[in-house]
Amino acid sequence: MPDPTRIVVVGAGFAGTNLVRALAGRLPPGVRLTLLSDESYTTFNPMLPEAVGASIFPEHVIVPVREMLRPGGPRQFIMGSVAEIDLPGHRLACRTLAGEIDIPFDHLVLAVGNRARLDLMPGMAEHGLPLKTVGDAMQIRNTVLRRLARIELESDPQLRRRLGHFIVVGGGFSGVEVAGELVDSLRSIRHYYPLIAADELQVTVLQGTERLLPELTARLGAAALASLRERGVVVRLQTRARCVTDEGVVLADGELVAGHTVIGTIGTSANPLAEGLGLPCAAGRIVVAGDLSVPGHEGVWAVGDCAAVPNAVDGRVSPPTAQFAVRQARHLADNLLARLAGRPTRDFGHRNRGMMATIGHLKGVADVGGITLTGWPAWLVWRAYYLSQMPSSGRRLRIFFEWAWGMLFPPDITHLRFTRSHEMKADEARRQREHAARAEAPHALPEEVA
Repeated sequence: MPDPTRIVVVGAGFAGTNLVRALAGRLPPGVRLTLLSDESYTTFNPMLPEAVGASIFPEHVIVPVREMLRPGGPRQFIMGSVAEIDLPGHRLACRTLAGEIDIPFDHLVLAVGNRARLDLMPGMAEHGLPLKTVGDAMQIRNTVLRRLARIELESDPQLRRRLGHFIVVGGGFSGVEVAGELVDSLRSIRHYYPLIAADELQVTVLQGTERLLPELTARLGAAALASLRERGVVVRLQTRARCVTDEGVVLADGELVAGHTVIGTIGTSANPLAEGLGLPCAAGRIVVAGDLSVPGHEGVWAVGDCAAVPNAVDGRVSPPTAQFAVRQARHLADNLLARLAGRPTRDFGHRNRGMMATIGHLKGVADVGGITLTGWPAWLVWRAYYLSQMPSSGRRLRIFFEWAWGMLFPPDITHLRFTRSHEMKADEARRQREHAARAEAPHALPEEVA
């Protein structure tokens, strides 16, 4: 009996999971499909700002990979990280819970996404908070809650204002969305902190270009600007940040925007796995042909945010958005089936159906099929789209009711900490060191808060 043809997909984001879903039940006999990821869940990255503002719970932002996979066809999900890929030998080594295993492949699909770029600005890695993962969102949320608790205990007016100043670097989708969520969340939960005055809390957005949301139309960018400013967000356009320090953000002209919380939403970098393969890259993304194959490497494909995919509709490189990742995955599924059957593959082409962003509680902007929406209609369309992407009707129903609850009641203020029992002694020793350090420098921020 001949060896099976093996398709291995590395990465379980939007692109990887939708590719496996699109292939389910369509694979010919003798073909095995393996999905490999170092995480057991898929992250809905556009929903991360809502997790920051506690408009939704963290579990709404992630979906278990096994729940995303449709039944049908010989497939396997392996939770593990890639240790090495031998492209000429068509094999990869994978670290798993059971040790390192060797996986042969006939077709390798790279769907590894990208990473937050922390070296784009000096000091961002040391003093800034990126927003790229669920862990990042929870860290920002916990930091905001710790800042509020700290303000109530401080008597220095200037220090209180620095602690209550949240600076967002970048006015694209993530920057606008997290700023809107933050200002609405702070307004909703401030009554839990009666010793904090309203004017001691401030959200500032620093945007280097002349308008917000440059990916959308000028009208929607202006609508987002008006909405944020109406709610008290300070938006500084054509303002470039030079570096981040423990005191705030230093601008290109030398001005210091003082604040102890800096959220970075600019810049992405290539996944180290993609960089280490020596494949041709453009702006950190793997260069692929129109059919999503990697030129010069038979049986190697790339899809999603990690790939620079030419769009046959307009000749441009496809944007790294969930909409295009899903379409590319479905297109690649057709091309893989065509290649297995000996038929020619087709070039990818997709016409953008619209883009949208939330800018706070019950507020959004959207361009859907040429129709522009603002306010709560755009917000509803945004939520309806992501609700439709959930893998099961049961999960969609559960999230719908929890979202409806969140529309009527203020966000949760729980500061989640996952300290294990054996770590409590070390935690107590750390707090004692922080107490001693504060006694020497009264205005220094503890490690937990900085």
